[in-house]
Amino acid sequence: MSGPRLTDFVKRPNPGTVGKPIKINANFFEITQLPNINVYHYDVTITPDVPPIVNRRVFEHMLVVYGKSELDGSRPVFDGRKSIFSPRVFPFESKTFDITLPEDEIPQGVVPRHPPRGFKVKIKKASEINLEELHRFLNAKSALTPNCLTAIMALDILIRHKPAMLYSSVGRSFFTPDGAQPLYGGVEVWNGFYQSARPTLGRMMINLDVAATAYYQSGSLLELAVKILDRRNIDDLRRGFSDRDRSKLEKALRGLLIRVTHRSEVKRKFKISKLTPTPASSTLFMKENTKTDVATYFFQTYGRRLQYPFMPCVVTGRDVFLPMEICTVIAGQRHVKKLNEKQTADMIKFTCQPPQVRANKIKEGLKILNYHENEFLNDFGMKVATEMVQINARILPAPTISYHPSSRQANFVPRDGAWNLRDKRVATGATLGSWGVVVFGTERDLPLTFAQAFIRELIVTCVDTGMTIPNKQPPILYANPHGDIEDSLKNAWMRAGNAVKSQPQLLVCILPNTGVPLYAEIKRVSDTVIGIPTQCVQMSHTRVPKKQYCANVCLKINVKLGGMNAFLSPNQTPFLTQKPTILFGADVSHPSPGDTTRPSIASLVGSMDAKAARYAATVRVQTARTETIADLGGMVVELLRTFFQTCGQKPERILFYRDGVSEGQFNEVLRSEVASVRAACTTLDANYRPTITFVVVQKRHHARFFPAKREEGDRNGNCQAGTVVDTGIVHPFEFDFYLQSHAGLHGTSRPTHYHVLYDENRFTSDSLQEFTYKLCHLYARCTRTVSLVPAAYYAHLVAARARFHSKGERWSDTESSESNADESTYLAVKPDLLRVMYFM
Repeated sequence: MSGPRLTDFVKRPNPGTVGKPIKINANFFEITQLPNINVYHYDVTITPDVPPIVNRRVFEHMLVVYGKSELDGSRPVFDGRKSIFSPRVFPFESKTFDITLPEDEIPQGVVPRHPPRGFKVKIKKASEINLEELHRFLNAKSALTPNCLTAIMALDILIRHKPAMLYSSVGRSFFTPDGAQPLYGGVEVWNGFYQSARPTLGRMMINLDVAATAYYQSGSLLELAVKILDRRNIDDLRRGFSDRDRSKLEKALRGLLIRVTHRSEVKRKFKISKLTPTPASSTLFMKENTKTDVATYFFQTYGRRLQYPFMPCVVTGRDVFLPMEICTVIAGQRHVKKLNEKQTADMIKFTCQPPQVRANKIKEGLKILNYHENEFLNDFGMKVATEMVQINARILPAPTISYHPSSRQANFVPRDGAWNLRDKRVATGATLGSWGVVVFGTERDLPLTFAQAFIRELIVTCVDTGMTIPNKQPPILYANPHGDIEDSLKNAWMRAGNAVKSQPQLLVCILPNTGVPLYAEIKRVSDTVIGIPTQCVQMSHTRVPKKQYCANVCLKINVKLGGMNAFLSPNQTPFLTQKPTILFGADVSHPSPGDTTRPSIASLVGSMDAKAARYAATVRVQTARTETIADLGGMVVELLRTFFQTCGQKPERILFYRDGVSEGQFNEVLRSEVASVRAACTTLDANYRPTITFVVVQKRHHARFFPAKREEGDRNGNCQAGTVVDTGIVHPFEFDFYLQSHAGLHGTSRPTHYHVLYDENRFTSDSLQEFTYKLCHLYARCTRTVSLVPAAYYAHLVAARARFHSKGERWSDTESSESNADESTYLAVKPDLLRVMYFM
């Protein structure tokens, strides 16, 4: 007799056994003693409605005033919004308290026009949580009930409560200005820590990791303006402050909180809404029925001559004009806008740390958090281990990779997750007969002889690597990178076709820089208007062409023309070869925070042969920030048809890797998307019922692994490619595992988390883990194992490419682009391209 159903997803089969067993440390700390009492949950409503940071101050003040008299001296914890958890019951069911915040307790970085100081705090009992139910869940005896979820939430809030009172807190992380590093453009990186209570088999853990985020530089607003505009000093702006400068600055400063320095008694904060179109010396307003300008007003009223009257004023509130030089930026304001390219590069440089450094930083975080002296944890009777947990892991064996039989090294087993193309020819080389080259620049930028020499080297490498190129002298055309790109590409297409009297297969585009605008426009035109694959290369690489660079370009060209680079022999992948099988990869990419116009983009790729080396793609735009794929049914039908046309069979098995889903969305995505796949099958044939396995792929998590013995790591100190973990820190009983399939190049490697939500193909732990790891060797654009199963990786590339297919974008090099892009402005990829890997 089976007990109650534990999960709507898939129960873990026995843990895997394949591979070399090793011990690793993971950044999880065991909760050695859970609260051994009942925990009381109270709903709290604070009026008027203010941000969590103010709520916390109100709550803190309430404890000082009423803690002993009304709350029985207990030390409750608060999530900053709606929930309080207490280790002792309050002597009332419901009660409202009146609180007045002292002026100096209203935190920095918050600005109501007149900050409210009087608050009503209503506390009402919600439930009593018996932790016995949580213990049953952790020991795989009961399902994850609402009560368990509340208990885990209580632990999360308990460990977060004190840091949130002391530091700048964002979600599950908190940050401090200690050791802040300046980024380009007036932004700085603050370091901090992430912590989260995670259930594992038999015990709760705290996942603790380092974190970093961007804040505005505090202090002089003028200095910030100089940095945003990338000038050396304020005098550079005396020479001219253009409309473009003004609009860039206004965009960056809008919403920022400032104080004024010219009146020491004014403690008020102001929020910047815009900049004046005119400098302070000619910004006019009415004062006692006469028109006066801001500079004159400041001189007459405060006896202060403005040093920088040529700068615009900031506008706050109801048209209050403030000269920039009297404003200071309040500390601790997060930069939530998207970072530009240079800032992102700086951010990566600061946050990229080798494993040993990261592990030490995490240990420092543990000291800062100081769980064993945290009075709130002690009150709840909770204890946390002081060492990272050590767990069992395995290193899976690498598969044998096959290239063309005529290669000197046709079959080989890669070492350390990387190999090269020496002595290898691609498995199926494409033929390139009709093609053209466009140089975006003048002959001064790249003389014709250099362009020809690069093309010669590229041809030699492609031929050595197994492609056939009968046309060795494609026409070379020069075009203006700032001109009409569509016209230039159509021209090149015509010239290429006329040269050999046949339909062009490829345009090679030589680009002067790495900027987004030109690349985006080339891809929009080639993917959606002309319908031809393009291969972009950087001009800097063409002047002295390197063999390795040309080989990498050749890998991309070959698959764009329908070729196949490498494969695994059929006996290594029985899941693919015993029955016709299709692998799907799906992703939804959302617009960046604060973007109100752009849609979300859903992409789906499907394998097209028994080797799972070639994929076809399909893509849709849908309402912004919807998690589930709206037209998944239609997309699956499209790819199943393509599979049938390519292979002459219907797939009997489907393995679906789904990226871009957070834990909270599992139920909804599973319900909606497995049903859509089913429906797509019955649309094709009422009796068509392939077996489906649905796996969610997650990279956005905070689990990190460190080899317990130095010699068991790779040369950077990371775990080796093929490290798999399916015990110790995974779900108490659902089918999930971590796989670090790649050899890290920089910093600490991030394993990918795979969670099986639905499985009709009856995978064992070993069979799914090994199959997934083998697939990671088949990513077509490089000779390395990759960190993400290729089906999901390709879906990600398709979605990213589709962002360039809108007519409404005005891309810019540095900022995220201006956009009139809504769902209607995205153009469809030409059908012929969808069957080859145009997105590589």
